[in-house]
Amino acid sequence: VQLQASGGGLVQAGGSLRLSCSVSGFFLDVHAIGWFRQAPGKERELVSCTSGKGSSTYYTDSVKGRFTISRDNAKNTVYLQMNSLKPEDTAVYYCAADPSSRGEPLCVYYDMSYRGKGTQVTVSS
Repeated sequence: VQLQASGGGLVQAGGSLRLSCSVSGFFLDVHAIGWFRQAPGKERELVSCTSGKGSSTYYTDSVKGRFTISRDNAKNTVYLQMNSLKPEDTAVYYCAADPSSRGEPLCVYYDMSYRGKGTQVTVSS
C-alpha cells in the first residue's frame, strides 16, 4: 500500500499548483481522502477532505474558494487544485486515506489507515 503526493514546487504568490496523490495497493472508492499540511514550527492541519462516497467535501476556512479537492477513481488518484496561492500556504502537503462509507467527510490524520510522504509547496511573496 502506498500513497505518493507530488506536484509541489516553488510558485509566486497568486499562482497555482495542482497536487496529485497517487494510490497503489487499494482502490480509492469508499475511502475518505484528506490533504493535510505542516508548515515549519506549526502543527499539521487538515486542508481538505472528501468523504468515502466522494459526495461531500470539507475545506479549512483559509483555503475556501481557492483550493479544490477532486478524485479520479479510475486513475486511483486524488488531486488538490490550489489557486491564488499565498505565502502562508507554504508547507509540506500530505495525503492520507481511510476506508469509509460515510456520507460526510471525516479526516483525522493519525486515525487514517494510509498516510503518504509529503510534497513541498513554497509560495514566494
